[in-house]
Amino acid sequence: MTEKSQSDSASVEANKFFEKVYDEFLQRHPIQQSVLGIRDRYSDWDDISDSADLAEIDIAEKNLSEFKEKIKFEELDTVTKVSYKLFVYEAEQKIAGRKFIIHNYPINQLFGWHSEIPSFLINIHTVKDKKDAEAYIERINKVPFLIDQVLKKIEARESKGIMLPKFAFAQVIDDCKGILKGQPFEFEKKYKSSSLLEDFNKKTEALKLPKEQEDSLNKKCHEALFINFGPAYRKLIAQLEISEKKATNEDGCWKFPDGEAFYKYALQSTTTTNLSPEEIFETGQSEVKRIQEEMKKIMVEVGFKGDLKSFFKYLQDDPKFYYPGDSLGKEAYMVEAKRVIKEMKGRLNELFITKPKADLIVKKVEPFREKSTAGAFYQEPAPDGSRPGIYYVNTFDMKTLPKYEIEALAYHEAIPGHHMQLAIAQEMKGLPRFRKYGFYTAYIEGWALYTELVPKEMGLYKDKYSDFGRLSMELLRAARLVVDVGIHSKKWTREEAIKYFTDNTPNSEYDCRKEIERYIVWPSQATAYKIGMLKILELREGAKKRLGEKFDIKEFHDVVLTNGAVPLNILEELVDEWVKSKL
Repeated sequence: MTEKSQSDSASVEANKFFEKVYDEFLQRHPIQQSVLGIRDRYSDWDDISDSADLAEIDIAEKNLSEFKEKIKFEELDTVTKVSYKLFVYEAEQKIAGRKFIIHNYPINQLFGWHSEIPSFLINIHTVKDKKDAEAYIERINKVPFLIDQVLKKIEARESKGIMLPKFAFAQVIDDCKGILKGQPFEFEKKYKSSSLLEDFNKKTEALKLPKEQEDSLNKKCHEALFINFGPAYRKLIAQLEISEKKATNEDGCWKFPDGEAFYKYALQSTTTTNLSPEEIFETGQSEVKRIQEEMKKIMVEVGFKGDLKSFFKYLQDDPKFYYPGDSLGKEAYMVEAKRVIKEMKGRLNELFITKPKADLIVKKVEPFREKSTAGAFYQEPAPDGSRPGIYYVNTFDMKTLPKYEIEALAYHEAIPGHHMQLAIAQEMKGLPRFRKYGFYTAYIEGWALYTELVPKEMGLYKDKYSDFGRLSMELLRAARLVVDVGIHSKKWTREEAIKYFTDNTPNSEYDCRKEIERYIVWPSQATAYKIGMLKILELREGAKKRLGEKFDIKEFHDVVLTNGAVPLNILEELVDEWVKSKL
């Protein structure tokens, strides 16, 4: 056998293994099936118990052992060698997390099963025919079992001292109650349909079924919500109200059993680096100082007299920087966000060789979760084209959406940020599925933050205040490095972290509070953005220096985007190989 045919044979074998493992994963995870547009277990939910999570780790150990025994790295082709490294890395990370299996909050004000269930049904569970509608109803009927699993997870954590901080309970309870607004939970005729009932009715109406079939389905959904869904949520609310009385104001994960070791693991998982908490803290302080110096220059250019903190206050208080909070103001924001995205779409050829086929829409966050969820976020499209990518804007409080940040936010969440990145990865030919749908936070968020800067280099952000908005969003990400480590390693209180934000960023006190509360319940996640961006910029500038006139920004972006999500060290290897090939 020639060296090439041996490489081909070994690579085919490895890719068959990857696909087998992914098929088995999908069989265990009907939620991910639905995300991918697969309707095999369309009426089921995942098993979300802690024992199921432990079983996943056992499976990862078994698969890794079998993989290493079967597949020899040196016999693989170039693409499959990258897949090999990623497969091993993912499995080893999962296995290393075994001892921290309960170090999390299954429900918090930012995300959790209480909001995931209705959001999933509305946004992911598409209805193409009567069978899909029946599966939707069946999923509603199975919600009590899912909520019981959530309650067991909460109980297991509370017994080990892992309890949501006191401030978060009121927000979560309020969200749960919001989901139960409207019919059939409030059944008098004066109430409108709840978000879920309205969604189901719209989906069945679009099917154009005979009237008696449509009415029958709608009646069954109404009954399922009333008989099963409502009582399950009321049971959850009752338990949360009991837990709230026992909760404390200790915010950092240092309070967890073996909290210091957990936080180091969390940082390593999130950043895909070996940076220590102190190194991340110092990087944050340094970046905050640098960005603030750039802001001062803009402050002078727009003719503002005073210090930077006064300028921040001016931006917070002057109504000209915000759309009104009424329906017209909210709609005006959405129109402008769509205009920014359309303009960038017209210039993608300047930056990219590969572009996504999937469509992108801009949508307001649904009422049932707008009070507590993030200001903006992205949801990837279905690979089969049945669902577009969605850039969600949370218009609940227009004071959190200043006009001067519209551009940077749209670039980050939509184009050329998450939509370019995640849709392209899904559409790549020749990559195993675990790479197409992989997720490394430092890579994902690092790219999105990097794409806030790239339009500046293209001559966009023509308005000085928009450029200031770009810097304010970058400053936010730099300050996150400081406060995340402050909260979870240095034992800062929530109020100390909020003060650091109000002293150092242009965000309103309300916005700063929401941000800090997010970092408290999601240790380490906030560090991904700046660490990832700094690495991508470092790799780009290093490639420019080595290649000189041979450097092509479009080719560089192709290397970054067409390999799927990867840890930062593997991204560095990919860029290095590209540079060597050009030389």
